[in-house]
Amino acid sequence: MTPLSLAVVFDSAGTLLQTWRTAKDVRSGEIIREVQTTLLTSASPDRVLTMLPIRPRAMMSQPPGTLLSSYLLRHGCGFAVSCSNHPVSTEDVRSALYGDERARCGDMQDCIRTVWACCRDEPVVALNAGVIVNLGIPGIEFTVTTGGVPFPGAVETVRDLHALGVDVFIASGDRVEKLLPMARRLGVPDHRVHGTATPLGKAAIVRRLRGRYDRVVMVGDGENDVAAMREADLGVLSLQQPGERSPVLYEVAGRTITDLVQVVGIVSEIRDSEPNAYKR
Repeated sequence: MTPLSLAVVFDSAGTLLQTWRTAKDVRSGEIIREVQTTLLTSASPDRVLTMLPIRPRAMMSQPPGTLLSSYLLRHGCGFAVSCSNHPVSTEDVRSALYGDERARCGDMQDCIRTVWACCRDEPVVALNAGVIVNLGIPGIEFTVTTGGVPFPGAVETVRDLHALGVDVFIASGDRVEKLLPMARRLGVPDHRVHGTATPLGKAAIVRRLRGRYDRVVMVGDGENDVAAMREADLGVLSLQQPGERSPVLYEVAGRTITDLVQVVGIVSEIRDSEPNAYKR
């Protein structure tokens, strides 16, 4: 008999990280605080959440009236699709993003400024910037910024899972360059950190891990975690980050938690109930 092998895959923003999210409606000028960007994206079939390699300090130094698309082109900024309602053409997203003539650097600056006001006093902050592209317009519909810090107990949760012999992974729509410093702080090895993972990408990561481990647990908090939860042996919905969740998240999750440390207990229950499972 070999001991049960387990892997736990965490989403980052809203799951491992307490996160402040802000979006700005480019057309109306409305700033939406504490927004669930995945829910905002899923509200229209034409919306695509797209992450951008923008340096916040560099962006804040730009003239507010500069077209965001011009800035991206001038600085050779690529993009990564983080969430969409259905498979989308990279070329369609590229055309809508770089061809946009409405969004300004000032729209992104407003989002960065709003998020930074919430987390400026934290010792380590993961700031990410992006846009929600609408392929029906086509163009940039919302600018988006998120800032995250580890939830209380996150470091201890990863440490305790490792002590149980559990391998911990991160699968996130955020850029890996932003994830690695925070993952190191949490104690997750670099090679187990997967960035710019789309919902289907997260599901594929879980599927591959199921070929290596007896049981795989997926812990997430948003719409972009649904496919991965379905693929996992157990989906865990984290409610530690306040905010609205769609009914489908509750349907696919086998367990819900309000504190990350509860994951350790769930994993211990799985191990105690199946102490001598063989690898697939």
